[in-house]
Amino acid sequence: MQVQLCLRDQRHHQYPSPFTPLLLPSCSIISNTTILVDGMVPGISIAYDDGERKRSKVVFSYRLHAFVCWNKNNKIMAGGVMAMIDTPSPPERPWIPLARPTRSRPTCLITVMCYNVLCDKYATRQMYGYCPTWALTWEYRKKNILAEIRHYTADIISLQEVETDQFYKFFLPELKRDGYDGIFSPKSRAKTMAENDRKYVDGCAIFYRTAKFSLVKEHLIEFTQLAMANSEGSDDMLNRVMPKDNIGLAALLKTKEAAWDNGLPSDNNQIHQPILVCTAHIHWDPEYCDVKLIQIMMLSHELRNILEEASQNFRPGHKPESNSVQLLLCGDFNSLPESGVIEFLSTGRVSSDHQDFKDLPYKSVLQKISGCEKPNEFTHSFKLASAYGEDIMPYTNYTFHFKGIIDYIFYSKQTMTPLGLLGPLSQEWFKNNKIIGCPHPHIPSDHFPLLVELEMSPSVPSVSSTVNGLLNRR
Repeated sequence: MQVQLCLRDQRHHQYPSPFTPLLLPSCSIISNTTILVDGMVPGISIAYDDGERKRSKVVFSYRLHAFVCWNKNNKIMAGGVMAMIDTPSPPERPWIPLARPTRSRPTCLITVMCYNVLCDKYATRQMYGYCPTWALTWEYRKKNILAEIRHYTADIISLQEVETDQFYKFFLPELKRDGYDGIFSPKSRAKTMAENDRKYVDGCAIFYRTAKFSLVKEHLIEFTQLAMANSEGSDDMLNRVMPKDNIGLAALLKTKEAAWDNGLPSDNNQIHQPILVCTAHIHWDPEYCDVKLIQIMMLSHELRNILEEASQNFRPGHKPESNSVQLLLCGDFNSLPESGVIEFLSTGRVSSDHQDFKDLPYKSVLQKISGCEKPNEFTHSFKLASAYGEDIMPYTNYTFHFKGIIDYIFYSKQTMTPLGLLGPLSQEWFKNNKIIGCPHPHIPSDHFPLLVELEMSPSVPSVSSTVNGLLNRR
């Protein structure tokens, strides 16, 4: 179908623009039936040829961005920024109760948020042509992102795609006003860049409410470095895994008195419970499902070492035990529920010939990384459960080209119980308002934040006669 756009000034003088949408600098195709026109013009006229006869129709007479669609019958439909502005705000996301809190003994109640905020450099017209330019700008989106974070008042917040400069100049100072402190690390590429370029590299951040937690230690997990260190005997580790510079970031926290509900534990050693919070942003490309799975396996191996070290410090005199320290693992794993990544995290194992490995010869290298003696599978020792199921959240990422679950909150199921979680945005709202993707003027990212309330039981035993070395050194 040939498409011609004519711009009109306010005196209705026409300025024919004999270009197809691909050649128009302010026009982008988002499907075979939709063209988005991003032009601050008083009026737009469309001429199109459906193969039988030429037709023309003036579709706007106001100075706005506009999008123009035609349906299967070539009937022109029109909308614009006004249509998006007039779209009602989405209904409040429902809170879904799952269990009643324990009232018979002291427990910690913790709310945890996971949110990919969509870094500014990725929010381009080429990727999100259905969103008005003004609603894609960071100045507009960051205010709505912060408002959303503040609205849910989580105790622990894990963020992905946070630009380095925005962490230090925006997120950290703003959230410190609300009683949080935080840690951050950019992707590994930042180390190779000039200082002026480094500030635009995105990474992961963890914030925690200082009234409830204090930071014991932070850990950076760099997949590039780990792949390089474990590449002997595998060219694919060097050529496929090592170049992907995603990271994991972990904060070892300890609880304060304010974190407890129903009073305090009778033993002071139990008041300061350790909890390891980890967030990660796993590689995105579906063609590299092997890399995603290996990144998660490397992450789990590093977390095991961190947890065993923490276990020794919080439980002196006991054998190091990774499951004696609570674990929260949150992030954008860029992996669907049926993927090898989620199978590995949920079940604690994955077959060495899983299809996600693409029949590439990783086996000997991964056996060394996982420390698993079983010949035909790789395992981890964490006992994890996902807070969200497919029956609750149909998608966590919602764009024109992709809609699916790729964000997760995993928790230690032995000592943590989910009490409730934030439900999905209304699917009727998307349908009734013909919202084909996010971001949107009402939704500042292409991801939706996840939020769960967890009840945490003590994992450190009552040891009245033992001085807890790590706790008393800080």
